[in-house]
Amino acid sequence: MIKVLENPFYYLENFHQVLAWIGDRYDDLLTTDERQFLASFPALPQASRALFVRMVMRKGTIFRASKLVYAEIGSTHEAARPLAELGLIEEDPSLGLDELFDLLQKPEIVKVFQLGAHVKHLRKADQLEALREEYDAAHRFSGWYANSGDHVYRNLTQELCDRLRLIFFGNYHQDWTDFVLSDLGIYQYEKVEFSPAARGFRSRRDIDDFLAIHHCHERFAEGEEPAAVIRDLPPCAADNEWLRSRRNKLLFAIAQHVEKLRDWPAAHAMYADCDYPGARARAIRVLEKNEQPREAFDLLQTALQAPESEAERQQLLRMAPRLARKLGHAKPPPVTLAQAERIDLSLPPPQEASYVEFVVRDHLSKEDAPVYYVENSLMNSLFGLLCWEAVFSPIPGAFFHPYHRGPADLHSADFQRRRAQQFNAALSQLDDEQYRATIRANFAFKYGIQSPFVFWEAIDEELLDLALDCIPAQHLKRAFERILLDIKSNRSGFPDLIQFWPAERRYNMIEVKGPGDRLQDNQLRWIEYCAAHQMPISVCYLQWAA
Repeated sequence: MIKVLENPFYYLENFHQVLAWIGDRYDDLLTTDERQFLASFPALPQASRALFVRMVMRKGTIFRASKLVYAEIGSTHEAARPLAELGLIEEDPSLGLDELFDLLQKPEIVKVFQLGAHVKHLRKADQLEALREEYDAAHRFSGWYANSGDHVYRNLTQELCDRLRLIFFGNYHQDWTDFVLSDLGIYQYEKVEFSPAARGFRSRRDIDDFLAIHHCHERFAEGEEPAAVIRDLPPCAADNEWLRSRRNKLLFAIAQHVEKLRDWPAAHAMYADCDYPGARARAIRVLEKNEQPREAFDLLQTALQAPESEAERQQLLRMAPRLARKLGHAKPPPVTLAQAERIDLSLPPPQEASYVEFVVRDHLSKEDAPVYYVENSLMNSLFGLLCWEAVFSPIPGAFFHPYHRGPADLHSADFQRRRAQQFNAALSQLDDEQYRATIRANFAFKYGIQSPFVFWEAIDEELLDLALDCIPAQHLKRAFERILLDIKSNRSGFPDLIQFWPAERRYNMIEVKGPGDRLQDNQLRWIEYCAAHQMPISVCYLQWAA
């Protein structure tokens, strides 16, 4: 940490690292303005480059010099001049009233507009509304506030820098702070060997499609008319499953919104055009709501022949009796599901506020049979530790920069298939005693490294040893196989608690439900799976004693 902080320009070096990485790997995909920026930016004075990166890393695009004071940069205004000359920023930009209010403090607003007593004591938002009709034109900052003694700059290239960040990371949820957190040792990333040609985007169309989908998502979130948003959704290349998935996720969200508006035909059209998990079941439900039970029943029968997942099958079986009844068909035979053991508890309410899971944990826990609150953390962590090498295999397209928490194709349909050999090798260790050594070794040597499966903060050596001693290898194998069937859905839904009997080398998983609470669908699926495979599992129903 000290080494990083000793370099006052660490953030600038990180920015240059991104530019060099993009220049080496993506030059053939860049636009003219992106390529010009990569060429011209390094020639600027160091202080100017540092100031620019500070602006890029901050929220917004308009800044006061008095808020951009950094010891390593020196005079903000002097550092800004070369940036303005190159056209990267604009000095003294024209500002609307809303933009001006974002910059000014309340006493400054009173001074600039010479507010009377009836207005100056209002909240800032109310002052803005009171002045809006009178001041509807834009002016330069110096025109608004002639004697401020301050300078204002507008970053003209924030959108370009956001595109470069997207090209580097392959997503918008990572940003420049990932570098800093990595430098400080707060985030540690697995070092995966990948070729210099590895990159997240294969063509400029991939980049443009991603940007178009992102902009459509922002427009929908801001309340724009769904039909207008959908018209601008790009079709995406047929061979790019990753981008198609992003598009379908947004289309599914829009369809859900339209369904809530009770526009059944429009919602059905969107669901029918969407491959996102759950879309087909929603299409059936919308047909039913639109008084089209025959069409809904026919689609349901087709879906039951090849359900896309356990989740869809669960939904279909729930809808089938109702649709059959509406059509006058015989009631389908009930599906018998494996059941968990039931535990009923009546306990006095805790004197201090506490989660019901913790109340049950403390009640059931004994010295010779400890209970831990683990929920989704334990099984996922054991899976991640055993299958570490498989998850971080340098598969083409899975890793393309040093800051991956996990493979980019983690939720792709072919994730397991592309690593079948590696996962088979990992799971085969459960057929002998080798798995214990692998899990313990990875816990020791990989500790703290980012992983999509391992919850480092939730497991320690004591819990790890109990799990390895008390959970049979074949039970672990069953759980891991199910995780791999549908990683996105099956990483959640595990029971809240686990109890161990070390002397007997056995365990029990316990889902806790408080008063009025009920089992969720993903929990029901895990309960059915575990019960069907003789993996000990219980549901504890807690009531508060009078």
